[in-house]
Amino acid sequence: MTDTSPAGSSPSASGASPGRSDAHGVGQPGFVARNGLYTPEQAAAAQEVADKIRALDLRTVRLVVVDQHGVPRAKSLSPEVAIAAMANGLDFSGAIYSLDTGNQVFVPAFASGGGFGIAEFTGFPDIVLVPDATTFRVLPWADRTGWMLCDTYFANGQPVPLDGRGLLRRMLAELNDAGFGYLAGIEIEYYIVKVDSQHVLPDDAGFTPPPPPVSVFERGYQYLSEVRLDSVADTLEAVRDGLTAIGLPPRSMEDEWGPGQMEFSFSPIAGLAAADAVVLFRSAVKQICQRRGLLASFMCAPALPNFFPSGWHLHESLSSLQDGRNVMASNDDYLSATGRQFVAGLLDHSLPMNVFATPTVNGYKRYRPYSFAPDRVCWALENRGALVRVQGAPGDANSHVEMRMGEPAANPYLYMAANIAAGLDGIRRALVPPPPVEADPYATDNTPLPTSLAQAITELDRDAFFRKAFGDTLVDYLLQMKRAEVARYDAAIAENPPAALQVTDWEMREYFEFY
Repeated sequence: MTDTSPAGSSPSASGASPGRSDAHGVGQPGFVARNGLYTPEQAAAAQEVADKIRALDLRTVRLVVVDQHGVPRAKSLSPEVAIAAMANGLDFSGAIYSLDTGNQVFVPAFASGGGFGIAEFTGFPDIVLVPDATTFRVLPWADRTGWMLCDTYFANGQPVPLDGRGLLRRMLAELNDAGFGYLAGIEIEYYIVKVDSQHVLPDDAGFTPPPPPVSVFERGYQYLSEVRLDSVADTLEAVRDGLTAIGLPPRSMEDEWGPGQMEFSFSPIAGLAAADAVVLFRSAVKQICQRRGLLASFMCAPALPNFFPSGWHLHESLSSLQDGRNVMASNDDYLSATGRQFVAGLLDHSLPMNVFATPTVNGYKRYRPYSFAPDRVCWALENRGALVRVQGAPGDANSHVEMRMGEPAANPYLYMAANIAAGLDGIRRALVPPPPVEADPYATDNTPLPTSLAQAITELDRDAFFRKAFGDTLVDYLLQMKRAEVARYDAAIAENPPAALQVTDWEMREYFEFY
């Protein structure tokens, strides 16, 4: 049901109220209609959702906004307040955009322009959340609780320029204008661990550190072991059933190399709904696991025994808006000319793309030779060591490309938007990719990927393409935030520099539970 056109772009957009919109002091009366923020589909869905909330006798509805890190932030509302928010919007603290991955304010407090040059952010003001009723779900693990994703606006009705969901919607609109639809297959690795609550004592300052995590699998690892998978069946079945109940049935569930390391994949999902699905998937897994006394982490490389880095492999194809066919498929080759141009665009913009695909200090511990993760810019047919892997064959209607750059913690809206922008640029300029790697991608002289977040920041800072595609405001904001993150990391390790690829205590404190 999710619309891929820009919010407010339709002249016929409606804001028909699903109830008494001014009865609960929520937002600005008539905010959605006055600013033309709903498409006809969203307006119809709002009325349907209001009816469903009442018919199901829900007691709570969570309105969720995805922050700059790809992490969902939310308010739990009474049913009638949530219904009113679909007409009026909902006030929500704009301070979330000032928070780093340590949940600390990374900009000067109360600086003009919020510290990052956007006048509307001066003084830590509220923003306005507008629920997208096409994303509505009822959460089966929570008592009579609904869930909706939201788009973000300032009080003057202008979209918040730091909102990744709005950015992806805009990139999808550009792709649509070129005659293409977007289809994404999600394949994400993550860890499920339990927490050892014994022997956790306060330090000298009285602070009690978080209990250390331990693997669910106590005895090493086995790759794709049916017996090992069955040993955690009780948990996986709960996750499976929860995801199925919210409309995200896993296509596959696998145990990976590390103890407690899982990989879930999903059937292809179109447009904005693909990124929405990643948000819902990660949040659902974490909630279902924590209710069972477990912790699910999408941190790339936890510092635990026998743990291997996790990746996010993004499978992508383009469809023709005229007839729905897969334009990457070819009758006489494993990838069409359009598909090759898309690949060429991905390769051409891969270095600055790293900040969007691998946004943490920790994620760069994954780029190492012979690790089944990429470490240089290349592509290949059915080769898991390449940055871009093509899966297909002549006459295969499902031929597509797989971007293997991402870490599981990546903001899905930024990751997908970057892929779309880069691939579309390759199509527009009719780029021709270099010859694909035939054998060992780790033995080529292709350009290395950045080996640290600091290097990736440098690549994005000097890149003109993403500044034009995404806008200076968003790019400068992300660079400022990530430089602050690197500075805190550098300060933490200054007295005891880690060995190469060593995962530090700082990384565990920063990312393990947060993601």
